[in-house]
Amino acid sequence: MALDENQYRLFVGFRSPSKIYAYDTEAGRLATSVDSVGDVDDIFYDAARKMMFVIGGEGYIDIFSQQDADHYQLMTRIPTASGVRTGLWVSELNRLYVAVPHRGTQEAGIQVYELQP
Repeated sequence: MALDENQYRLFVGFRSPSKIYAYDTEAGRLATSVDSVGDVDDIFYDAARKMMFVIGGEGYIDIFSQQDADHYQLMTRIPTASGVRTGLWVSELNRLYVAVPHRGTQEAGIQVYELQP
C-alpha cells in the first residue's frame, strides 16, 4: 500500500487480478484502478514527482505517472529478476532499491535503479 495524502488516495496492490486500486479516503470508495505487474508486493508514491513505483514478483517494476487524482498512466515496465518483491524508494536520492532473492542459480542481491530526468 501507499498513500497520496494531498489527493486523498490510498493505493492497494492486488495479485489476482494484477491491479492497483486507488481508494478515495475522503469518500470511502474505490476511485479507479489500473492493471499492474503480477505478484505485487511493494508500492511507493512520490508526491513531488506525482509518480508511483510498483514492484512485482513477476519480475518487473511498473512506473506510473499521475495525471490527476483518478488517472494514472504506465510510463515504463522495467525487467528485474524472478521473485523480486521488496524494495525501498528514496526520494532524496532518486533511487529505487530492490531486493533480489536467491532462487536456483539466481544469486541474492540488491538492484539499484536511479530515476533520470
